[in-house]
Amino acid sequence: MILFVCRGNASRSQMAEAIAKHLSNLEFESAGIKPAERISSKVKAVLKEIGIEWNGKPKPLTEEMIERADLIVAMCDGDFPKDKTIYWDIPDPMGKDLEFYRRVRDEIYRKIEELLNILDRNRKSP
Repeated sequence: MILFVCRGNASRSQMAEAIAKHLSNLEFESAGIKPAERISSKVKAVLKEIGIEWNGKPKPLTEEMIERADLIVAMCDGDFPKDKTIYWDIPDPMGKDLEFYRRVRDEIYRKIEELLNILDRNRKSP
């Protein structure tokens, strides 16, 4: 399972989970260190623009999620296991305009495509 983590699980990690599930049948989950009450309406809007209907709910990050994850993609600072965590430097769009959300969405989309290509190559190599 690939776990996407950000501070509030209201924008970046929700977009990552939605896009990853749209692009792949692998198992994905998202969570927040301090989860918000709900995901941003702008997240739903920019995902809908690319054909993804999303109704995710912010979830708290748990030890069980961390243990179950094969890979953790962190988009915030945190105390994550070094041997299975990668960090993506993606700005938090909270409070920004729709165009900023689109740029964040597109960056996440590109990074997920790259990640899926790497995982696919690793599965095929002996």
